[in-house]
Amino acid sequence: MIYLLEDDSSIRELIIYTLRKSDIDAKGFEKPSDFWKDFEHTKPDMVILDIMLPEESGLSILKKLRQKNEDMPIMMLTAKDSEYDKVIGLDAGADDYITKPFGMMELVSRIKALLRRTSAGKSTGVLQVGSLQLSEGEHWVKANGKNIVLTLKEFELLHLFMKNQGTVFNRDQILTTVWGYEFNGESRTVDVHVRTLRQKLGKSGSLIETVRGVGYKIGGASYD
Repeated sequence: MIYLLEDDSSIRELIIYTLRKSDIDAKGFEKPSDFWKDFEHTKPDMVILDIMLPEESGLSILKKLRQKNEDMPIMMLTAKDSEYDKVIGLDAGADDYITKPFGMMELVSRIKALLRRTSAGKSTGVLQVGSLQLSEGEHWVKANGKNIVLTLKEFELLHLFMKNQGTVFNRDQILTTVWGYEFNGESRTVDVHVRTLRQKLGKSGSLIETVRGVGYKIGGASYD
């Protein structure tokens, strides 16, 4: 089930109609108060949030969901298209960001990509690099024995590094692998996620190394 919070009735109804025609169960909400009331009883598989909303902004809702340790995929849907607005949304924990106007087929494709990465079968192994542990099957991360709550994208980013210990990934490779589509060449997205990931991992965040002029890696040989 996908929850869509969008106050424009024409956009909301079109998206819900398109998703249902694509065999994706979806429910729309006009006001945040209605969203929260329903959310108390049913947890969706994914949430799509407009930023400009009555009662409460989409960014405020996004932050509250992440504070509740809700790790469901969250997509921001908004007319704002500046890099600053995108970075703010991604830095607050959004997994994807699409701006109006947009094509319905592109939206459906992006939604399916997020859902596939969430529900895809994972191996049951536990990866370990230094003080970091990551369970591929149970989807948890520990740093120095402490449970760390990550967003979907942060988890996938860390998984990429730990699964390929010692391999340096440039920003384009990370965007293609983790986001699964061309992200308008905005490498800033990667930098934002690496920064927040390091912060959440605390001292263990230093294991994620910046290779100057190339990209990022974890473990393996050192670079000057």
